[in-house]
Amino acid sequence: MNLTLKIWRQTNNSDKGGFKEYKVADVSKDMSFLEMLDVLNEQLSEKGEDPVHFDHDCREGICGMCSLYINGKPHGPQQTTTCQLHMRSFNDGETITIEPWRASAFPVLKDLVVDRSAFDRIIQAGGYVSVNTGGVPDANEIPIPKTVADQAMDAAQCIGCGACVAACKNASAMLFTSAKISQLALLPQGQVERKRRAEKMVAQMDAEGFGACTNTGACEAECPKGISISNIARMNREYFTAVVSSENV
Repeated sequence: MNLTLKIWRQTNNSDKGGFKEYKVADVSKDMSFLEMLDVLNEQLSEKGEDPVHFDHDCREGICGMCSLYINGKPHGPQQTTTCQLHMRSFNDGETITIEPWRASAFPVLKDLVVDRSAFDRIIQAGGYVSVNTGGVPDANEIPIPKTVADQAMDAAQCIGCGACVAACKNASAMLFTSAKISQLALLPQGQVERKRRAEKMVAQMDAEGFGACTNTGACEAECPKGISISNIARMNREYFTAVVSSENV
């Protein structure tokens, strides 16, 4: 395959940035998208040019690092992570446009790399359990209905990649935040801090500058892990219950 790549290049956050076009030849259809970028970077390095900077880590669809906006869609044409996207999803001679996530809460660091530490701060605000739940055998003895355990595990599959933010026209982080709230709110270990967690995490999400939910479902449609927007409804219930409880104290 011979491809034309239009890649966003930006030196740093203060740089205006812009697209630059590259030609890549003899690309195997069995390559992953990141392997194709590796080939490009090898060519650029051989020419003495600055390689394209992009995030990656496990390359197994688990870590959520590979945050690329490909042809107008987060992670590209398939509902998967960029590292699990293969070049057979594209056609010979095609022009592929590659951009970083576009959100004020995700400032560009360089080229395709964005700062997603806003997600870390949302987690730090309340996405944890600090009570002593005992050892593993003790925790395993707590009876939890399978339907509830399944819902908690479904929410826990969120890898924090930020595709939901990139897909949303308001750059909302509600799918991410709601998944992190849901996975703990559903389990008995998370009950002690349940109300405080919802209030603090939603407040931090707003403080980071993420937009409001648009109710279009774009986040769920583009999420590589299929996180359901039913978690957003649960987060809203958790939040309003916490607020009403605080007002009545």
